[in-house]
Formats: sequence, structure tokens, C-alpha cells
Amino acid sequence: MSGRVMIVGLGPGPAEWMTPEAGAAIGAASDIVGYGPYLDRLALRADQRAHASDNRAELNRARLALKLAAEGRAVAVVSGGDPGVFAMAAAVFEAIEEEPEWLDLDIAVSPGVTAMQAAAARLGAPLGHDFCAISLSDNLKPWAIVERRLRAACEGDFAIALYNPASRARPTRITQAFDLLRRLKARATPVAFARAVGRADEALTLTTLGEADPGLADMATLIVVGSSETRFIARDGGRKWMLTPRAYGARR
Repeated sequence: MSGRVMIVGLGPGPAEWMTPEAGAAIGAASDIVGYGPYLDRLALRADQRAHASDNRAELNRARLALKLAAEGRAVAVVSGGDPGVFAMAAAVFEAIEEEPEWLDLDIAVSPGVTAMQAAAARLGAPLGHDFCAISLSDNLKPWAIVERRLRAACEGDFAIALYNPASRARPTRITQAFDLLRRLKARATPVAFARAVGRADEALTLTTLGEADPGLADMATLIVVGSSETRFIARDGGRKWMLTPRAYGARR
């Protein structure tokens, strides 16, 4: 087959956070497939065709991209952030498993800056030691699995990056998650809500697990919950930094 699929990460939003490789892949594509708001971020040429779909149509989006490539098209499948982190890379490879002939397509993944990396850069160094990323969405997995993973992360004393914390369809899951975290971690644990990082409406809220308001979170928010080692560094006249130090057990 002569077609190609490039699975591309657009980064969190700003054009300067999209890699040159990702930009080149989009520029070389005849067809760009993705969630509508992500496609809206791109300045496509008149000869390029955009295929927009709803956010929950990942597998259908992946199948469309593969069908277009099987017809000889050069296709870019776009994700926000990094395509391998709760995004389209997994959907494309899942779809490939359904149709063995798609194994012969030229397929590659272009990495991107994911939300936890962008948020961490704004906050200081909250992921400076071992950390994990957990999606609070239970659209594709049971909520019991989310709870099990939150418990394991607390038991392991990881800093935790929480993706997909709340949506119109799941308004109470974030509250349930915080109720669980408060039972398992110290209420003084540093917490940060990083919303729309890199965009005009960016908002950073630094607080503690005991004082945190889960209602601050929406689907544009990445939440960082610290480990027992995480601390804030106060600055005169400036926002505090959030630090999880590299040396474990050497807390000042």
C-alpha cells in the first residue's frame, strides 16, 4: 500500500509548543483527521481536506484515517498534547488489529508536549521524582479501576497527574476522586489545578488536598497531586513554585 498515516501531537495549544516534525507532517498531509476543535487550530491549505468528528469517536476516526491511507492518501491524525498519552495513537493501533491488511501501511507517530509536561513547566518541578498519570474518565474503563489505580498511586507515594478530571457527562467523578485521595493522603499535600496552560485563559491554582475545590476542574484542566515529598517554595511578590525533589527522604 502506498498511503501513509502520521499520528501527530499538536501540544497543549500554543503553536510554539508544536514540534517541527509535527508541523511538517501536517504540511505534507493530503487529509487531516481529528477532533473538530483540534483541527480548528490548524491553518490548512485549500488543497488539504479536514475530517472532523466528535471527541468520543476515536476508533471511527482511526478507521477513517486508515481507509484513506489504504486509498493512497497521505493522512495526518491529530491529537492535542502527545498522541500516545490518552489519545489517538492507541486508537489507530487498535483499529489496525481489526484489519490485517492495514499492517502494510506506512505508519509513524510524532510525539508532542503533553498536558502534564506543560503544567509542570509552569508550576516549577512537581514531577521531579517518580510520578504517574491517571485519567479520571470512566468512558472506556470501569470507575472501580480508576479507584484501584488511585489507591495504588497513593500507596506508592507517587506524585499524580490527573487527566480528564471532569466533564458535563461526569461532573461528580472528580469529587469522588478527591474524597478517596483525602482518605489516603495527608490533607497538607500540595495540589495544583493547571487550566488551559499556554492559552489566553490559562489559570493556575495552588492549594492543598484538604483545601482544594474539585469544582475548579474541567476537561481543560490538568491536576497535579503531590507526593509526601512535594512542597511549595514561597517567593516574595511572586507565585509559589511547586517542587517534588529528586532526592527522596531528604526533605528540609
